Amino acid sequence: MTETAESGRMTRRNRFLLIGVNVLLLLVGVIGGFMYRGIMDYRDVIDSTQLVVQTRSENQELASQLNEERANLAALQAKLKSVKDALDAILPAENTYNVSPNQSLTVADGHLIIGLVGAPANEGINININGKQHVAAVGDVIHVALDPSTTCEVGVHSFDMFKAVLTASCAATKPQ
Repeated sequence: MTETAESGRMTRRNRFLLIGVNVLLLLVGVIGGFMYRGIMDYRDVIDSTQLVVQTRSENQELASQLNEERANLAALQAKLKSVKDALDAILPAENTYNVSPNQSLTVADGHLIIGLVGAPANEGINININGKQHVAAVGDVIHVALDPSTTCEVGVHSFDMFKAVLTASCAATKPQ
């Protein structure tokens, strides 16, 4: 009977052994979980580092492309300006004319012949309008009466050593 009583009950030694095994299993589980989490964190750090390196590389490529596009844009703007300047020289704004020294133009629908006599001076320019000479400075407007029904105006916008920019237009006067 003592054998069955001892077999039904755990001995003190067996209990300590069972508790020890449980504690050991618990420690192995805790250490294993800690190591697993450490490995996963290490992989996350490596993945993050690789992502940062990749992002920096892509950022440098995009910055390079942006600089190239800016350079292309600046070149295109310069070309556009030169084309616009050339077009303005060929086809100036309506009723605006670039007159070179000793050149004459028929303007204002054929009503006026204007010419720049000699090179422009510092103070003003000599303009020949329909055979009459006038001295004018920037901002001056010369009124010319062709006949009682038509009046014309010639304005000086600017001038330099090589040309004068003039406006010329004619309008029919309204009877009163």
